[in-house]
Amino acid sequence: MTDPQRTSAAGSADAYDPTVAHPSHELVHDRADALLALHHAPEILTVVNVWDVASALVLADLPQTKALATASHAIAASYGYEDGERIPVDLMIEAVGRIALSTSLPVSADLESGYGDPGETVRRAIGVGVVGANLEDAMRPHIESVENVAEVVKAAEAEGVRFVLNARTDALLMRGDRPLDDAVADAIERGRAYLDAGAACVFVPGLIDEDLAGRLVEGIGERRVSVIGVPGSLSPKRYEELGIARISYGPWPQRVALTALQQSALELYAGGSLPPGTQLLT
Repeated sequence: MTDPQRTSAAGSADAYDPTVAHPSHELVHDRADALLALHHAPEILTVVNVWDVASALVLADLPQTKALATASHAIAASYGYEDGERIPVDLMIEAVGRIALSTSLPVSADLESGYGDPGETVRRAIGVGVVGANLEDAMRPHIESVENVAEVVKAAEAEGVRFVLNARTDALLMRGDRPLDDAVADAIERGRAYLDAGAACVFVPGLIDEDLAGRLVEGIGERRVSVIGVPGSLSPKRYEELGIARISYGPWPQRVALTALQQSALELYAGGSLPPGTQLLT
């Protein structure tokens, strides 16, 4: 699994320096356009989230993979941090930069709430080759959340990149005791405002059934809603039929990989052998 984009003027990915080792502006521009086109396509964009170069290369080697997305929770966990911007922003930017440098595919990064300065964080992410991002609102006041989206869009425009912002609202995740209808109305109101501020898509995490998917698409727009796949979710094909633009899987792919690692270790401790068909990374 050798990707010619793994090398740059600074050398190999192993010699990564976030200040100099990144794709050229032309490549970043092209990848941003490619990612935006994938969001506008009639087919749903399925992204299986990655957390390091090894996981990125495994997925990039599959012809079905059209783009990569990182998971903040998974990256933080791999460095020993809890989720929720506990990992230093410098370390997160380095991690997503290494992933972007390792592949010719467009990479979208989960940048949580922007680490205190969404515009600057996205500017730095663009500088290491990232062409899209999730940005959480964490149910901050409406006007503050819209301003954060606008800051990201302005920063990307200053870098000359049609950055693909997947603006996330936690209206469903953080609804607490509110009636579901109120939370859905809030998600729609915030989503529309984020699109008006320049976001490409609105990410509404949670367990989204057919009724919820239909209501969100009707309220926010066809091919403008992004969801997360969790145990119990609909299939990507069904979400596509309902008008959803994108499905990602957050930290779940890492959990799948770690579950397989633990199960394999138990097999080895019991005197067994490695699973047949185990990949050899090169």
